[in-house]
Amino acid sequence: MEAALEQFARDYAGHRAAEGREYQGRTLFDLPYVTSGPFAEQWAVRARTFEAFMTRGLSPTATRLARPLTVLDLGAGNGWLSYRVACEGHRAYALDIRDDCVDGLGAAAPFVDELPNRIECLVAPFEAIPLPTGHVDVALFNASLHYATDLRVVLDEAQRVVRPGGTMAILDSPFYAREADGLAMVAEKKLGAAGQFGERAESLMALPFVEFLTRERIEQSAPNLVWRRHRVRYPLSYELRPLRARLLGQRRPSRFDLWLAERP
Repeated sequence: MEAALEQFARDYAGHRAAEGREYQGRTLFDLPYVTSGPFAEQWAVRARTFEAFMTRGLSPTATRLARPLTVLDLGAGNGWLSYRVACEGHRAYALDIRDDCVDGLGAAAPFVDELPNRIECLVAPFEAIPLPTGHVDVALFNASLHYATDLRVVLDEAQRVVRPGGTMAILDSPFYAREADGLAMVAEKKLGAAGQFGERAESLMALPFVEFLTRERIEQSAPNLVWRRHRVRYPLSYELRPLRARLLGQRRPSRFDLWLAERP
């Protein structure tokens, strides 16, 4: 599994570079507020989830604890969310298995240089977080929990490092109301993998990622947590996706939204 994960990380970085996901200079610091380019529509969606997390997850936790927080950004990529959190006066750990300079932790250097005492990068998998038990106030999965291979193990490990009374958050992972629609999405992805990933398709599809989430999946994987879905109002084009799918006779699309739980 370790070798396959390392190969995935290398090939995923190559795929992301080919897509044009490498952000530098002012654009890097503007994330998630990207207003131009091929991914502006995607970032408009992610910006709404981020804002919901800050107002409904991070701020209430800081108010409740009455102090700056320690936040673990799981699947941090280039560290943009960790940077935003650190700008609010909190301390952030940016964790990812990738340390490349495309949009892995290697690209986080400008953020760390600007706030060296508030951001620390950790190259590690979700299953083995290199932090002590009860070390952070908030653990968030940043468009990343669907890359878990074992939800129970990953959520248990995240809970381990969160202090009792802290917050668990899931951002920008595809949630389906019905398991069948998620499975249909996975089947479509496998069918189109060669066209999407080219020669990297085999390694990028080799690991048994969960690929999508449902309420039942996360409740069964972390039965001690009470998850609450906070619906996010996304741009109109996103909100019209279910209607478009119904008119075209397609499966129901996923939603992102924000999911929060308090660590008992």
